[in-house]
Amino acid sequence: MIHSDWGDWLPTTVAEADPDGVAIWYLGCNGFILKGHEGTTIFIDPYLGTGDPGRTLRMVPVPFDPDDVVEADALLCTHEHSDHVHGESQAPILANTGATMYAPDDSLAVAEEEGWAETWDVSQQQFHEVAEGDTLTVGEFDITVEVAHDPDATHPVSYVIDHDAGTFFHGGDSKPHEKFERVGEEYNIDLGVLAFGSAGMIPDKQTRVPKYTKWYADENEIIDAARALKLDRLLPSHWDMWKGLTADPTALHDHARRFEYPKRLEITEIGDCVSL
Repeated sequence: MIHSDWGDWLPTTVAEADPDGVAIWYLGCNGFILKGHEGTTIFIDPYLGTGDPGRTLRMVPVPFDPDDVVEADALLCTHEHSDHVHGESQAPILANTGATMYAPDDSLAVAEEEGWAETWDVSQQQFHEVAEGDTLTVGEFDITVEVAHDPDATHPVSYVIDHDAGTFFHGGDSKPHEKFERVGEEYNIDLGVLAFGSAGMIPDKQTRVPKYTKWYADENEIIDAARALKLDRLLPSHWDMWKGLTADPTALHDHARRFEYPKRLEITEIGDCVSL
């Protein structure tokens, strides 16, 4: 069961918001909520679990109970890892709102294996498989499914989300790759999200023996990816989440200052709202 440290404050805030363009709330980990001026609401990778105590330990509050979400038009998932596809966090949102979940094949396989449709009141029609190159429209947002580079995932994707107010990019847990150069040339990305973290000794999932672990881009890698994507604004995510893998996003100012991109860092904490 999910227990929120903050009660229903955040979903109530989102429901009552009336943004001029697009409001974007950071949920900690790699989760976000986007709400446009027409009211269209999109969740991306919301994760409300506490991890696997003894191995992965959550370092930030659980910002809301998914049962308190009453407005959602779509839920986008970037890849199959448990902090990106998680039944207890996401299935109640689908059940309560009727939203469609868009995700690559291996992410939808998790929902099937966990029995979301049987455990929660979710219909199979709410699951929609996507792959690189797909385009879709959700209310006032036009979404393109793009490439990602996460060697730890089996089929990751990224999302380019266009709106009258600007273009938002979510790279999941991607590290830099030459394929992002095309993405940077093809889109004019106003605000992009990339995962950032440190390395640490984390117990192996099976053996529980601590081993060197580096899941996210480091200081130089995240700036390299942002440069390839030509991000006007870079919002580093995931740095706050796991004990032993946290990082200081303000350190990125020194790594970015000599480059044309990113032009600006958007440093946010869980619960913060930024505008597109």
